[in-house]
Amino acid sequence: MFYGAMVWDPWLIVSQIVCLQCLYYLALGLLMALLVGTRVPRLTLLYLFDFATLTPRTTTGWCVIAAFLLAAAAGAAFMLHVIERAKKCLDFAATLYIIHLFICIVYGGWPASFTWWVVNIAGLAIMSLLGEYLCIRRELKEIPISRLRASV
Repeated sequence: MFYGAMVWDPWLIVSQIVCLQCLYYLALGLLMALLVGTRVPRLTLLYLFDFATLTPRTTTGWCVIAAFLLAAAAGAAFMLHVIERAKKCLDFAATLYIIHLFICIVYGGWPASFTWWVVNIAGLAIMSLLGEYLCIRRELKEIPISRLRASV
Protein backbone atom coordinates (compact mmCIF):
# COMPACT_ATOMS: atom_id res chain seq x y z
CA MET A 1 0.00 0.00 0.00
CA PHE A 2 1.26 3.46 -0.81
CA TYR A 3 2.13 5.85 2.00
CA GLY A 4 -0.56 8.37 1.08
CA ALA A 5 -3.33 5.81 0.50
CA MET A 6 -4.97 5.62 3.92
CA VAL A 7 -8.32 4.25 4.92
CA TRP A 8 -10.66 6.15 7.25
CA ASP A 9 -9.96 4.68 10.68
CA PRO A 10 -11.65 6.62 13.49
CA TRP A 11 -10.29 4.31 16.20
CA LEU A 12 -6.74 5.08 15.09
CA ILE A 13 -7.44 8.82 15.15
CA VAL A 14 -9.04 8.68 18.61
CA SER A 15 -6.20 6.56 19.98
CA GLN A 16 -3.64 8.99 18.52
CA ILE A 17 -5.46 11.93 20.14
CA VAL A 18 -5.60 10.15 23.53
CA CYS A 19 -1.96 9.08 23.29
CA LEU A 20 -0.78 12.57 22.32
CA GLN A 21 -2.86 14.18 25.09
CA CYS A 22 -1.46 11.79 27.71
CA LEU A 23 2.12 12.29 26.54
CA TYR A 24 1.65 16.09 26.56
CA TYR A 25 0.34 16.09 30.14
CA LEU A 26 3.10 13.70 31.19
CA ALA A 27 5.73 16.06 29.78
CA LEU A 28 3.96 19.10 31.25
CA GLY A 29 3.78 17.43 34.66
CA LEU A 30 7.46 16.51 34.60
CA LEU A 31 8.44 20.02 33.51
CA MET A 32 6.21 21.52 36.20
CA ALA A 33 7.86 19.27 38.79
CA LEU A 34 11.31 20.39 37.64
CA LEU A 35 10.65 24.10 37.16
CA VAL A 36 7.80 24.90 39.57
CA GLY A 37 8.02 22.08 42.11
CA THR A 38 11.23 23.49 43.53
CA ARG A 39 9.62 26.91 44.07
CA VAL A 40 6.28 26.01 45.69
CA PRO A 41 5.59 24.00 48.86
CA ARG A 42 2.99 21.76 47.16
CA LEU A 43 2.56 21.15 43.43
CA THR A 44 -1.12 20.64 42.54
CA LEU A 45 -3.29 20.47 39.42
CA LEU A 46 -3.89 24.15 39.92
CA TYR A 47 -0.64 24.89 38.05
CA LEU A 48 -1.73 22.81 35.05
CA PHE A 49 -5.35 23.89 34.65
CA ASP A 50 -5.92 27.24 36.39
CA PHE A 51 -5.37 30.35 34.28
CA ALA A 52 -4.34 32.46 37.28
CA THR A 53 -0.99 30.65 37.63
CA LEU A 54 0.15 31.84 34.19
CA THR A 55 1.31 35.28 35.20
CA PRO A 56 4.45 37.19 34.25
CA ARG A 57 4.37 39.10 37.56
CA THR A 58 6.18 36.44 39.61
CA THR A 59 9.15 34.18 39.10
CA THR A 60 6.95 31.14 39.67
CA GLY A 61 4.61 32.41 36.95
CA TRP A 62 7.52 32.65 34.53
CA CYS A 63 8.48 29.07 35.43
CA VAL A 64 4.90 27.94 34.68
CA ILE A 65 5.02 29.77 31.33
CA ALA A 66 8.36 28.13 30.50
CA ALA A 67 6.96 24.71 31.40
CA PHE A 68 4.00 25.20 29.06
CA LEU A 69 6.19 26.32 26.15
CA LEU A 70 8.72 23.52 26.69
CA ALA A 71 5.86 21.01 26.87
CA ALA A 72 4.69 22.30 23.48
CA ALA A 73 8.14 21.58 22.05
CA ALA A 74 8.03 18.11 23.61
CA GLY A 75 4.56 17.64 22.09
CA ALA A 76 6.06 18.33 18.67
CA ALA A 77 8.56 15.55 19.25
CA PHE A 78 5.73 13.26 20.34
CA MET A 79 3.84 14.09 17.14
CA LEU A 80 6.85 12.96 15.15
CA HIS A 81 6.41 9.46 16.58
CA VAL A 82 2.64 9.25 17.11
CA ILE A 83 1.22 11.12 14.10
CA GLU A 84 4.10 10.79 11.60
CA ARG A 85 2.50 13.06 8.95
CA ALA A 86 3.26 16.75 8.51
CA LYS A 87 -0.15 17.60 7.09
CA LYS A 88 -1.88 16.27 10.24
CA CYS A 89 0.22 18.17 12.79
CA LEU A 90 -1.92 21.32 12.90
CA ASP A 91 -5.11 19.27 13.31
CA PHE A 92 -3.77 17.21 16.18
CA ALA A 93 -2.13 20.20 17.92
CA ALA A 94 -5.34 22.22 17.67
CA THR A 95 -7.34 19.27 19.00
CA LEU A 96 -4.94 18.94 21.93
CA TYR A 97 -5.26 22.61 22.87
CA ILE A 98 -9.06 22.62 22.44
CA ILE A 99 -9.32 19.65 24.81
CA HIS A 100 -6.97 21.50 27.19
CA LEU A 101 -9.25 24.55 27.00
CA PHE A 102 -12.29 22.43 27.91
CA ILE A 103 -10.45 20.85 30.84
CA CYS A 104 -9.40 24.32 32.04
CA ILE A 105 -12.99 25.56 31.78
CA VAL A 106 -14.26 22.62 33.83
CA TYR A 107 -11.45 23.00 36.40
CA GLY A 108 -11.32 26.75 36.95
CA GLY A 109 -13.83 28.54 34.73
CA TRP A 110 -13.34 30.51 31.54
CA PRO A 111 -9.69 31.65 31.20
CA ALA A 112 -9.95 35.40 31.73
CA SER A 113 -6.21 36.04 31.66
CA PHE A 114 -4.67 37.53 28.53
CA THR A 115 -1.40 35.79 29.39
CA TRP A 116 -3.12 32.38 29.40
CA TRP A 117 -4.39 32.94 25.86
CA VAL A 118 -1.01 34.20 24.61
CA VAL A 119 0.89 31.28 26.14
CA ASN A 120 -1.54 28.66 24.80
CA ILE A 121 -1.69 30.18 21.29
CA ALA A 122 2.12 30.36 21.28
CA GLY A 123 2.23 26.73 22.46
CA LEU A 124 -0.14 25.75 19.66
CA ALA A 125 2.07 27.52 17.13
CA ILE A 126 5.24 25.95 18.52
CA MET A 127 3.75 22.47 18.60
CA SER A 128 2.24 22.57 15.13
CA LEU A 129 5.11 24.33 13.33
CA LEU A 130 7.89 22.37 15.01
CA GLY A 131 5.94 19.13 14.56
CA GLU A 132 5.45 19.87 10.86
CA TYR A 133 9.13 20.72 10.49
CA LEU A 134 10.24 17.49 12.17
CA CYS A 135 7.78 15.37 10.18
CA ILE A 136 8.78 17.01 6.88
CA ARG A 137 12.44 16.33 7.64
CA ARG A 138 11.59 12.67 8.22
CA GLU A 139 9.41 12.46 5.09
CA LEU A 140 12.12 14.00 2.91
CA LYS A 141 14.89 11.64 4.00
CA GLU A 142 16.39 9.57 1.24
CA ILE A 143 15.38 5.95 1.14
CA PRO A 144 18.56 3.88 1.36
CA ILE A 145 18.92 1.47 -1.53
CA SER A 146 22.28 0.00 -0.61
CA ARG A 147 21.52 -3.53 -1.87
CA LEU A 148 20.82 -2.33 -5.40
CA ARG A 149 23.89 -0.12 -5.52
CA ALA A 150 26.15 -2.92 -4.30
CA SER A 151 24.96 -5.37 -6.93
CA VAL A 152 25.34 -2.94 -9.86
